[in-house]
Amino acid sequence: MGQAMLLEQSKHQDIVNYMPNKDVIESLANYFSAFSDCTRLKILSALAISKMCVSDISMVLNINQTTVSHQLKILKDQGLLKCIRDGKIILYSVATPTINDVMLSGVDYLLEQ
Repeated sequence: MGQAMLLEQSKHQDIVNYMPNKDVIESLANYFSAFSDCTRLKILSALAISKMCVSDISMVLNINQTTVSHQLKILKDQGLLKCIRDGKIILYSVATPTINDVMLSGVDYLLEQ
């Protein structure tokens, strides 16, 4: 015998119809995983203010360059950063203002608590 469903059939159908598919859910989980590391959040916050090279990020945030480079690769692979070559230097910046909006929404949420 099946469980009784308390949800109205029309709401059930809306949920089934509008739920993102498996690929979108996985992409979304990967996207948000980029925000799950304190070092990456510090880097994103700094880059939302100004584009910087690895050594500047390292100095400003007091994080060794190897760690910065590793985290930049993760953020770049997720599409959260853009890179501009200026001679021998690569400058990193946030790929889109939406990234900063996501972080600010998180801050707003925490301030409401």
